[in-house]
Amino acid sequence: MPSETDFIASADATLAAIGNALDRALDASDADADWSLNDGILEIDCDDRGKLIVNRHVPNREIWVAARAGGFHFRAADGIWRDTRSGEELAAALKRLLRAQAGIEVDLSGLPSPIA
Repeated sequence: MPSETDFIASADATLAAIGNALDRALDASDADADWSLNDGILEIDCDDRGKLIVNRHVPNREIWVAARAGGFHFRAADGIWRDTRSGEELAAALKRLLRAQAGIEVDLSGLPSPIA
């Protein structure tokens, strides 16, 4: 398990990369969404479809996602953030959730590898 400092740096790099991917996707679409990143909490406001929250959970060394479709926990495994229940990759899950909830296509193929 990574140290707390290493986990925070790794998770924050991932959250920043998600924000950058959102900027690119929103610039290329007419979707009505906005996002903010503050202290390890990425809030994606999907207008009348509610919010999608992505945050780091330091005690468990996980990234948590809360969406209309449910809650998901992702842990570093083999250089990828993987859902602790289904094994789905964070990038694939967020792409699916953002398409369903915000109506935007986001390319998350460049997410940084987590520190395991």
